[in-house]
Amino acid sequence: MATNEVIRIGTRGSQLALAQASEVRARLMAAHGLPGEAFDIAVISTSGDRIQDRPLSEVGGKGLFTKEIEAALLDGRIDIAVHSSKDMATVLPEGLRISAFLPREDVRDVFIGRTAKTIADLPQGATIGSASLRRQALLKRLRPDLNVITFRGNVQTRLRKLEEGQADGTLLAMAGLNRMDMQHTATEILSAKDFPPAPGQGAICIESRIGDGRVDGLVAAIADAATAVALTAERAFLAELDGSCRTPIAAYAHHREDRTLTLHGVILTPDGTGMHETWRTGIDEDAEAMGRLAGRDVLEAAGPDFFKGWAE
Repeated sequence: MATNEVIRIGTRGSQLALAQASEVRARLMAAHGLPGEAFDIAVISTSGDRIQDRPLSEVGGKGLFTKEIEAALLDGRIDIAVHSSKDMATVLPEGLRISAFLPREDVRDVFIGRTAKTIADLPQGATIGSASLRRQALLKRLRPDLNVITFRGNVQTRLRKLEEGQADGTLLAMAGLNRMDMQHTATEILSAKDFPPAPGQGAICIESRIGDGRVDGLVAAIADAATAVALTAERAFLAELDGSCRTPIAAYAHHREDRTLTLHGVILTPDGTGMHETWRTGIDEDAEAMGRLAGRDVLEAAGPDFFKGWAE
């Protein structure tokens, strides 16, 4: 597919975000036989990147990593936006849609230990840094004795804080380390069953304007159907719970070659003492309904007071 206009790709400026945007560009080049100069990667500073002194839950949640990029997409400064799917709100700005998911990377979290290689080997009262309420809650559930603190910043910033001795360990996504060829920094890979990931973890998504046929034709060639099905279920689970960075929620949908899907959904209290989970299996076409029903499952099990107080 030929084009006379440069395709402008909007992204955050972290090393991981740039790696993701570069992957999208490389896949588009390969799919359409286009040269590198047919694309321009535009770095857009987001509120989430600039605000580093407070937890996301206190300053607006997920949208802080996407709103400035989405504004550039809506006003035409960029043609497509590249995001980590787990940063995406379940309701997008009017006029925008997720037009493609790339093949999913490893969904698992990893532990990076400074004073011990595994979570089990950490001494009593060790300090662990993480910005994710889900990771914090799961960690507290595993080891209530640990001192869990908020660690903000990109991967490199968090690893620097670890080296400086601000914590004994931290948790990151294996997918991000893989994309930056930094797998060696992980000291323990955590099971997705016992330490379930965030909805959308490991998946890059492309956001574009509704009705932009030129872009639709480009990105359709690199869209991964299996990832789209899995993310439909996970995002429906999240939407049913009205999930944000204020609530510890985990979900992982595993797509099989026989076109069936298994979804594991989890909600927790921030201190890890309360947890409800569900599993549902169905066919691809029922992915959204499965996610919605799974959300209702855990809400019914948790009761009306589960989210009160701490989720506001």
